[in-house]
Amino acid sequence: MEAKYETRKRELLEECTVPPEVMERVLPRLEQFMEPFVDHLVRTEQVEHAQTFVQGLLSDLKHKNVESIAYRFGEDRMPLQWFVGMSDWDHEPLRDELVRQVGEQLGEEDGVIVFDPSGFPKSGKESVGVARQWCGRLGKVDNCQVAVFMGYASSKEHALVDTRLFLPKEWTQDKKRREKAGVPKELRYRTRHQLCLEMLAAHGDRLPHAWIAGDDEMGRPSWFRRRLNALGEQYLLAVPCNTQVRDLEVDPPAYSGRGRHPKRPWTRWRASLRQASKSSPLRFRHCCHE
Repeated sequence: MEAKYETRKRELLEECTVPPEVMERVLPRLEQFMEPFVDHLVRTEQVEHAQTFVQGLLSDLKHKNVESIAYRFGEDRMPLQWFVGMSDWDHEPLRDELVRQVGEQLGEEDGVIVFDPSGFPKSGKESVGVARQWCGRLGKVDNCQVAVFMGYASSKEHALVDTRLFLPKEWTQDKKRREKAGVPKELRYRTRHQLCLEMLAAHGDRLPHAWIAGDDEMGRPSWFRRRLNALGEQYLLAVPCNTQVRDLEVDPPAYSGRGRHPKRPWTRWRASLRQASKSSPLRFRHCCHE
C-alpha cells in the first residue's frame, strides 16, 4: 500500500476510535432496544443468551464466534451454542419487529428499497447453501454461500431489514445433504429474484418507498423488471453493458408486404445511451429492454 493511502487509513481508523465511556451509555440503550425482540422468546434462558450473544457481537472480540463470546462473559459455551444452533424459537416475529421499527422511525414516502446479493467465502462443504458460485467479495466463481439482502434507505438513515439464504439447485436435489444440514423439507429452489419478490411482498407495505433499486444482477432478467412494473413499483436497476434494447422513438423498417411486420432493431443499451445523450437526455426513457 502506498504511503499516502497508509496515512489516510490510519487517520480514518483514529476517527473511528470510540471512548469506553461512550459504550457505557450505549449498554442501557441496547437493552431497551432489545426489549420488544426478546419479548418474543419464550424461555428465560433464551432471553439471557440473546443479550449475551448480541453484546458479544458488539464487543471488541477478534473472533466473534459462540466460544469466544461465552468465554468473554465467563459462561460455558454449550448453552450458548444450543441457543444459537438448536434452541426452538421463531425468527419471523423478531424480523417483523425490526421492519416495523425501521418503517416507523426511518420511513419516508420517497424512501428506497434496495436488493443486493452478497457472497461469503467458505472452505468446506457442510454449510447450508455452500457451492461453487459467483462471489462478489472475491470477484470470481468460488466456494461460497450467497444471501440476498433487503435494505431500506431514506434521508434519515439506512438499515438492513431482511435476508434470504440462496439455496442452489444441487442442494435442493440432494435429499441426504439437506437432511444432514437441517434444511426444511418444504423449502424448494427459488432464484435470487424470487427471493427478492418474497421479501417485497412480506414487507413492502410497511416500508414507505417510491423506488426499488439494485445492481446489474438484479436488473439482468427482463421478467423481474416486468414483475415490478406489474406490481406498480418504480425501479432503478443497473443492467449489464451487453443488454439489448429497442429504441421506441425509432421507426421500424418499412413493411415489404409479405410476412410479419418488421420490428425495431435491437441495439446494445450503451450505444443507445450515447445516441440519446446527443439528442435528448430523456430519450433513453423511451427504450424497451424486452
